[in-house]
Amino acid sequence: MNLIKTSPFSTISRVILIAATLTYGSQVFAGAYAYVPNEKDGTVSVIDTATDTVVNTLPKKGAFGKKIQAVAMDPDGKKLYVVVRDKNAVAMVDLAKGKQERLIKVGDEPEGITISPDGSTLAACLEEENAVSFVDLKKFKVTHTSKTQGRNPEHCEFSIDGKWLLASNEESGDVDVYDVASHQSVHLIKATKHPRGIGFTPNGKLAYIANEAANLVEVVSVGDWEILHRIPVGLRSNGVKVSHDGSRVYISNGGDGNVSVIDTTTNSVIATVPAGKRPWNMALTPDGKKLYVANGRSNSVSVIDTIENKHIVDIPVGQLPWGVVIH
Repeated sequence: MNLIKTSPFSTISRVILIAATLTYGSQVFAGAYAYVPNEKDGTVSVIDTATDTVVNTLPKKGAFGKKIQAVAMDPDGKKLYVVVRDKNAVAMVDLAKGKQERLIKVGDEPEGITISPDGSTLAACLEEENAVSFVDLKKFKVTHTSKTQGRNPEHCEFSIDGKWLLASNEESGDVDVYDVASHQSVHLIKATKHPRGIGFTPNGKLAYIANEAANLVEVVSVGDWEILHRIPVGLRSNGVKVSHDGSRVYISNGGDGNVSVIDTTTNSVIATVPAGKRPWNMALTPDGKKLYVANGRSNSVSVIDTIENKHIVDIPVGQLPWGVVIH
């Protein structure tokens, strides 16, 4: 069924999609869109997850910048935040209008960003400054910039309860633990080698950290920050995505061009699914039945069926896609 042909950002479009979902309960992906930042193009591709086709490109004209990277979605799904690295800033995009509304200066060389569970704060990893900036999303201003203990922070992720922020430092091979209330790094996790992506289990008890140069994932207990397990995965493991129910963890292996599927009960790999060239960051649909994987070197997004652990399709997007968020 073709639910809609118009832009996903219009009010009419959203009303039609909601009505279609209520009428046709089997259309589990209706209304969910995947947003893919294309680093080299400076644009964001918008994928309708019901049809797995690109339905829009943001902005409507031109580009956000010469080099964009991470994206993060406001919890209400109304605003998209995009790292514009060449401007040392994060662009705030109003999705109803499909255009940039603000440009927030955050510091030198931002890459990874994340938004707190309550939507009040955005954190940005600053590679050049060896620091993390905290942005008040009501005032759209940086309130604190705090040094990391490690060097070259790249990815950052809030804990499920919002009390902690982890920042992985690729150069020094460790992970800073920030106490969000004080905005200070209070602990340093000694990772194996070149930590990258981070994901928390829904119960908030564990963090999974990919180590790119060690081809493994570390399982860390939240609170005491002890490494409990090291799980061998594929070559140049980097992206991490935890399933909504916490039963699976997906790891993108950039060197192998595939995704490892980890069973969190046994902390072992139970499947390996093909993707494109240099798979990177990933996102799940709201029902968790499909995983979208950005393939940086094949300019595509791979769609994986998480029930069967099978590759479904590759969707062409822009140049050097960095990641995916879905809402």
